[in-house]
Amino acid sequence: MKVIEYFASRQGEGLWTGVPSTFIRLGGCNLFCRFCDTTYASWKCEPGADLSPEELVGVALLYGLPHVVLTGGEPMAMSATVRLSKLLAERNFTVTIETNGTCDLPVRCSLMSISPKMENSAPADPLLRDRHERLRYRPDVVRSLMKRYSVQLKFVVDTPKDLREIDRYLAELGPFDRRRVFLMPQAVTLDDMRRKEEWIRHASRLRGFEYSPRMQLEWYGAVRGK
Repeated sequence: MKVIEYFASRQGEGLWTGVPSTFIRLGGCNLFCRFCDTTYASWKCEPGADLSPEELVGVALLYGLPHVVLTGGEPMAMSATVRLSKLLAERNFTVTIETNGTCDLPVRCSLMSISPKMENSAPADPLLRDRHERLRYRPDVVRSLMKRYSVQLKFVVDTPKDLREIDRYLAELGPFDRRRVFLMPQAVTLDDMRRKEEWIRHASRLRGFEYSPRMQLEWYGAVRGK
């Protein structure tokens, strides 16, 4: 498996915010989000290291934290994620998989953290944009994942008009637990997040959703490996 980095930190978003976790960042992604803050693990992917699922379980054991987050890139686009997730679960790790909701694999995890990409994610480059738009919208995949896993849905919000699109998407998706839906500001700096926080928090309350700040910006700033 192509591994860009691994590190111990705290979960910064969603249901398990603040939980100490081992993060394993896999390399490669099928989308080209304009606001991606980990381009070094996506379409501008660094060479990384080639590690087996067994070696990555060893990494998790060395860190010794009960929670492991598989992130990327897009872990659900990599077939070896199935074996890695199974081995981690067999070692009694609590596994979260961060995914954009466009790929489906028979993985094992305690939390499927799905971040469907809306129109605001489209890149400026027309060639990348065309491929991104063909792939990003897969409510059928998200419905399948929701039937089989404990999920949270995280939506990146940039401007108020994004809220209408999210509402339409959720209406198409079908029944869901509103307490498992998080609205999260599109922000790569703490100042960006704070400028958007009040109105996104208000929109979350109106809809019965949760507001999720990106606490890693609060704790560490925009740095890698945190």
